Amino acid sequence: MTARGLLRTAVAFESGIWRSLTRWVRRRPDVPAGADAFPYASAASPVLWTFIVLSAVEIPLVDWLLPWPSLRVALLVVGVYGLLWMLGLLAAMHVYPHTVDDAGLRVRSGFSTDVRVPWEEVAAVRVRRRSVEGSRSVVVAEEGGRRAVSLAVVASTQVDVELRTSLVLPLARTGGRPVDELRLAADDPAALVRRLRAGMSDHAARTDVAPRADGDAR
Repeated sequence: MTARGLLRTAVAFESGIWRSLTRWVRRRPDVPAGADAFPYASAASPVLWTFIVLSAVEIPLVDWLLPWPSLRVALLVVGVYGLLWMLGLLAAMHVYPHTVDDAGLRVRSGFSTDVRVPWEEVAAVRVRRRSVEGSRSVVVAEEGGRRAVSLAVVASTQVDVELRTSLVLPLARTGGRPVDELRLAADDPAALVRRLRAGMSDHAARTDVAPRADGDAR
């Protein structure tokens, strides 16, 4: 990536942090009218809150320990900025949930990932709890000639969404290669699967495309 591309990415990420924090403070999650929201932040929230509390304790402690006023001011600014930045990351997970509406499924991971899957591309959904290797939130796996992408939270996913046809998704990690299955995290995977199956049935009734009954929503 070029220097200009890196700068653009950094600015977009910074903007996303502050936009998320603003939405969270105002209690205005990004959920369109008529859509059902399905959060996924419960597993990551305790970890982020731990770092936030430790940072909040560290700020006055450092200020008290250092004898140099200019350095104290500089570290105070850095500390407060870092604290707000972590709060912004936490806020992003809360204000950008997965959503399901008449158009299909919208899968998100904070403000950085936004994938839309229309009903006609959803073949089957199931609850399946998986562990994901590594610390990345987006992981691509090749399995038996099929490609699955996991949008993990704390190295785990709970819902599999099988696609009817291979799709190229707007995820840099896939390298532009088509994907056959999405795996995502959800606080209530059974509720998400039930809602998805209801939407698939409604879409099938309108278009005569039968959904695949696969697994259960427990």
